[in-house]
Order: sequence, then C-alpha cells, then structure tokens
Amino acid sequence: MAANLKYLSLGILVFQTTSLVLTMRYSRTLKEEGPRYLSSTAVVVAELLKIMACIILVYKDSKCSVRTLNRVLHDEILNKPMETLKLAIPSGIYTLQNNLLYVALSNLDAATYQVTYQLKILTTALFSVSMLGKKLGVYQWLSLVILMTGVAFVQWPSDSQELDSKELSAGSQFVGLMAVLTACFSSGFAGVYFEKILKETKQSVWIRNIQLGFFGSIFGLMGVYVYDGEMVSKNGFFQGYNQLTWIVVVLQALGGLVIAAVIKYADNILKGFATSLSIILSTLISYFWLQDFVPTSVFFLGAILVIAATFLYGYDPKPAGNPIKA
Repeated sequence: MAANLKYLSLGILVFQTTSLVLTMRYSRTLKEEGPRYLSSTAVVVAELLKIMACIILVYKDSKCSVRTLNRVLHDEILNKPMETLKLAIPSGIYTLQNNLLYVALSNLDAATYQVTYQLKILTTALFSVSMLGKKLGVYQWLSLVILMTGVAFVQWPSDSQELDSKELSAGSQFVGLMAVLTACFSSGFAGVYFEKILKETKQSVWIRNIQLGFFGSIFGLMGVYVYDGEMVSKNGFFQGYNQLTWIVVVLQALGGLVIAAVIKYADNILKGFATSLSIILSTLISYFWLQDFVPTSVFFLGAILVIAATFLYGYDPKPAGNPIKA
C-alpha cells in the first residue's frame, strides 16, 4: 500500500508540474480572435479557488460540521490578527511570483523555462542557510554548483535561437529570463519564510493557505487595477477566458495543495524523479506538439546537469553501521 501511494504521488507530481507549464505556455501563445485573457485576473481567480479548496479541507478536518468550521476559522484567523498579518509578506511575494510565471511562459518555451526554474533550489538553499540557520552538506553545495552550470548551458545562445528571432526577439527572451530569475528568488524567499512561520506556530497548513489566499487576492486585485484596470473596464474581468484558461487557473490553484497533500509520501529521491520526468516531458511536448522549441546538444547537456543536481541535492548519505560482534 505504501509503495502504491509513493508511485501515485510521483504520478501526481509529474502531472501537475508538467501540465501547468505546458497549458500555461500554450494558452499564452495560442492565436485567437478577440482579446487574450489577462494573467493578472487569472492569478486572482486562482487565489479565490485555493481559498475555497482549503475551506473544504478544513470542513473535512472538522468532521463535516459547519459549526466547528466556523469556530476554527474564527479562532485561528479572526482572533489571531497578528498571526494572520504575518502571512501578508509571503503572500505578496507569491502573488508577484505567479504573475512573473505568466510573463516567463509568454516569452520562453516550456522546456527552457522548466530547466531554468530549477534555480529555485539554489535560492531556497541560500535563504534556508541565512534565515533558518540550516547547514548544507558537501553533496548539497556541489549540487548547487552543478545546477548553476547546467542552467548556464541551457541559456547558452544557439543557432536555432537566431533562426527563430523572427518570431521571438532577443528582447522577449531576456524578459522571460529575467522573469524566471526573479520568480526563483521570490519563490526561495517566500518558501523559506513560510516554512519558518509554520515551524513557529501550530496552525494547520490549510488555515495558513486560507490566510495566504486572502492576502493574495487583495494584492492580486491591486495588480489588476494598476496594470489592467483600463482593459478590465473596457472588456470585462473575464475577457478572453475559455476552457483552456480555466484549466490553467485550476491547475495553478490546486497544484500547490496537491503537492502539499502528497509530499509526505514522496521522499527527496522521488521528488528528483518527478522533476526529471517533468523536464523530459516538457522538452518532448514542446518539440513535437507545441513546436516552439528545437533542442540542441548544449541544451541536453545543461538539462542532464540540472537533473543530476536535483538528485544530488536530495541525496542523503547514510553512515555505515557498526559491525555486529559475534
């Protein structure tokens, strides 16, 4: 049973990470009549769906009692305003990160994005050392060096990129790269900050995600007003939404919750497998289906280094046991 759950969690992790990236990329490059959906509104809708999903999970934990649910939400959120306000910082950063991912996938192919986004391992490690006092082993430091080398190879300019310059300018490539790098730093900081808050309090992950979603919705609406207010007043909040858009929104909303739910069954090696399979699938689908990516030998070398670094970072060498004396 435990083995089945591990493989099920592997499948879910691979499906979530791969499908979100590919559908988001496809939705941002699909040529359709009329206005394209606004990524800022998609971020807000995803936050609202996440709140709804978390409330359902808290309701389930409350033995499906509405009275108990109301008491838990009142006691854990309304009666602890300072604890709730602590989530405003990571929530704002996560909202920025979610918007940046749309920018990145509007300017980079899914395969390049997937590999480059693994730099979040580096930023998370550095913030863990500085904020949580975590100590990294030799293998982990080595994996970070390999990771940076692999990402550098992936971003190395190639002849195919020059040939594609008619469709994708160097400027948009740069915008996409800067969006991914900023998202990596924001992901690392917000993730470690959130981990620190979880360790300092005894509130459930679902309650914390409701608090994150609440502030995320507010920050997201502010972003809609500042950047897309004119477009919303002209064509409406849900302009350009179609079935594909809703799939992207649902995947983004539920993705983190699914990972949180299955992560207890997945060890570091399994997470490494999931990342590796996701990169391979994104590369294959980008080449054969989306047809917006031509892999080169340099890209493959970089991708292999990134996959190796992912495994190495999660490697935990076990000390040899003392021999039993007869």
